[in-house]
Amino acid sequence: MLRRIILVGASLAAVGQAYSLSASPPTESFDIPTNLSVGGMFAQADWVVKLVMIGLIIASVVTWTVFIAKHVELRKAHREADAMLSTLTKTRSLAELSATADNNELIRQVREEISQSVDALQDHDGLKERIISRFDRYEALIARKMTQGVTILATIGATAPFVGLFGTVWGIMNAFIGIAEKQTTNLAVVAPGIAEALLATALGLVAAIPAVVIYNHFARQIAAHRATVSDSAAALLRLVSRDLSRGMLPAGEA
Repeated sequence: MLRRIILVGASLAAVGQAYSLSASPPTESFDIPTNLSVGGMFAQADWVVKLVMIGLIIASVVTWTVFIAKHVELRKAHREADAMLSTLTKTRSLAELSATADNNELIRQVREEISQSVDALQDHDGLKERIISRFDRYEALIARKMTQGVTILATIGATAPFVGLFGTVWGIMNAFIGIAEKQTTNLAVVAPGIAEALLATALGLVAAIPAVVIYNHFARQIAAHRATVSDSAAALLRLVSRDLSRGMLPAGEA
């Protein structure tokens, strides 16, 4: 009897041990990334996500390059336009303009039109219309010149978030594929892949937000510069009108 009890106990112990082994989680080892820094996540990311990140980094570099170059250009143009406007508002006639002022494109356009209309100076209205036409074309040229390189900021600001989102979607898709292949929902296994994917969205925002802000800033600066050029053109047209009324224009230009 005692022998039977011992055999039954041993059998139950063996069954319990077998059940515990079958119920325990698999001891398969997973390759879990340990470097979760920005550089580490970039190095471990899928090649598509890497291309997205590289493109966004290049877009960010382009944004700040345009900002520095265009800031210097606009600052110089503003300084020259303000100085010319101040000079024109203090001048009574074209003859009083200094020789250095002839380097200004507006003044050069006026003198060129007067020179070409020397046999039709009695037609005051016609001369003014032709000068205004030249001013309009010059202002359009200024607008095209000032907006060169700025429009790319609008493109970056509009597309960078979606490019980053594409990288995120691609990375999360790969993370779910990894879940299916490894047959585990262990957060430590899938979290690094999801973090790498979200890094693409972060870089998209890093590229887009400064681009939008800088574009709006330059749009205001260019509008202000065009207004200053327009004020200078109006002041110069008043000088021509005064000289025409005084009958001084032919003598002054001769």
